[in-house]
Amino acid sequence: MSDQTQRWIDLRSDTVTQPSEAMRAAMAAAPVGDDVYGDDPTVNRLQDVAAELFGHEAGLFAPSGTQTNLIALMTHCGRGDEYLVGQEAHTYKYEGGGAAVLGSIQPQPIANQPDGSIAVEDIAAYIKPDDMHFARSRLLALENTIGGRVLPRDYVIAATDFAHGKGLATHLDGARVCNAAVRQGVSLREIVAGFDTVSVCLSKGLGTPVGSVLLGPKAFIEQGKRWRKMLGGGMRQAGVIAAAGLYALEHNVERLADDHANALALSEGLAQIEGLSVTTPQTNIFYVDMPPAACAPLSAALARQGIRASIGPHTRLVTHLDVSAEDVQKVIQAFKAFFQDWRA
Repeated sequence: MSDQTQRWIDLRSDTVTQPSEAMRAAMAAAPVGDDVYGDDPTVNRLQDVAAELFGHEAGLFAPSGTQTNLIALMTHCGRGDEYLVGQEAHTYKYEGGGAAVLGSIQPQPIANQPDGSIAVEDIAAYIKPDDMHFARSRLLALENTIGGRVLPRDYVIAATDFAHGKGLATHLDGARVCNAAVRQGVSLREIVAGFDTVSVCLSKGLGTPVGSVLLGPKAFIEQGKRWRKMLGGGMRQAGVIAAAGLYALEHNVERLADDHANALALSEGLAQIEGLSVTTPQTNIFYVDMPPAACAPLSAALARQGIRASIGPHTRLVTHLDVSAEDVQKVIQAFKAFFQDWRA
């Protein structure tokens, strides 16, 4: 059976999902226009719906979360400004240095705490004084979830209140913020409270093929449109993909609890295997440490059973809407069978 026809259990990321038949139907039926002119009705509706759900004035649809984050950073900060960010944060570590390369914005990375937060006292220590020798501290950027961890609500309020009190704006990389909301049992508005702007990815846990939405004040979003155009994010009949985002926001948020339950079941099953060290997931992501010598043969053994995973000494496993409870049991059995026979 070819890769094109075989059904894989894919645990590499929640970006690998396939659009459902209902989502495809919504995409096919979407009315469209030219979004650069602002007249694509489906894009406009997605932006309005997302803004309303998350409690912001306006939204801006873009091809990726990397781009919505970069638009936010370039709108908040000018040349020679800096943003304070976690050492593990996606905007700092995994987005190609775009803020520095394309925005002339200096990141000030700060160590993340074990729960994913950045200690408020560390934020305070890294804010620069008003002195020509230093970059100007303009923005605090947090991420929720970060490595699958959900930031405590009390911490988020304390950190954003502190930042605002010091004259900083606040931005949330909310690539998986819907997972955080479902985990904490709060509304989407409540989970983003305290942030001036929020980037929400539609193509991770929510299951769309592509796209993210940047949310914030109307004036900010209008400025962001210029950066989106400059960065190549001005799309035309984008309603075809915006329709997937609308479908996801309407149907795929609460079901994230299923992914969390599957991640927990998978982690508990793998934790029973001698030689593996397994973290306990809060949402749909957890990590497995294993002997380096086992990695290559395990990866091959899993592939023979139709299981994809980015196997390494520190392996990240991610559940999503295309991984069922039955799939989880198959994966557990595949791991157990391998480690019963494997010897270092």
